[in-house]
Amino acid sequence: MALISGDGFLFLLRWIHFLAGITWIGLLYYFNFVQVPFFAETEAPVRTGAIQKLVPRALWWFRWGAMFTFLSGGLIILHRMGQGGFFAGSYGWAILLGGLLGTLMWANVWFVIWPNQKIVIQNAIDTGAGKPANPGAAPAGARAGLTSRTNTMLSVPMLFFMGAASHLTLPVPRSGAVFWIVALIIMLAVEINALKGTPGQGAAKPLATVSGTLWTGFVLSAVYYIWFEVMR
Repeated sequence: MALISGDGFLFLLRWIHFLAGITWIGLLYYFNFVQVPFFAETEAPVRTGAIQKLVPRALWWFRWGAMFTFLSGGLIILHRMGQGGFFAGSYGWAILLGGLLGTLMWANVWFVIWPNQKIVIQNAIDTGAGKPANPGAAPAGARAGLTSRTNTMLSVPMLFFMGAASHLTLPVPRSGAVFWIVALIIMLAVEINALKGTPGQGAAKPLATVSGTLWTGFVLSAVYYIWFEVMR
């Protein structure tokens, strides 16, 4: 059987990666493109009911889609590294850059978005039962929202370089150390903005709208692409 082989195992990992990734990123886009604008236009009782019953279900698939995407992707990269010559061509550089962006997004899901959303959900449950509102719910929701918009922005270059690994030949950087130092500094700056920035202000202002978020993602993709060219 074709699946009972090294190539078959790698195919199954990719299949799981695609399925989980579609689930994760699809829900990420649903939250940012559909749910957030809908909540902004609805009355408080409708929004509270959705937060109690709809959001927890969506977030379950969202965070576990992220987890299985992360695990399967990591195994794929480790498998390819084990074959040798990983950085000999552009595949290794592009897939690792995409993988690092995806890893940052995964960490945001599990360690920023989900913990803050739990506060928001519990607050909706409590207020629905007539209990006092939690004053920390609004800041938690704002932080989760900015981080979710950050992940939406990061998904643009992440998907670009995931696709480029097998379908676009990029220059191999002449200095791996310099390439990764700059690439990681850019990621760190983006993450600091997600964790410390004020929603709608300063560096976070472009992420206040869907169009601004997407354009920022396109710009970041171009920055990384140009960095490959500079480092050829």
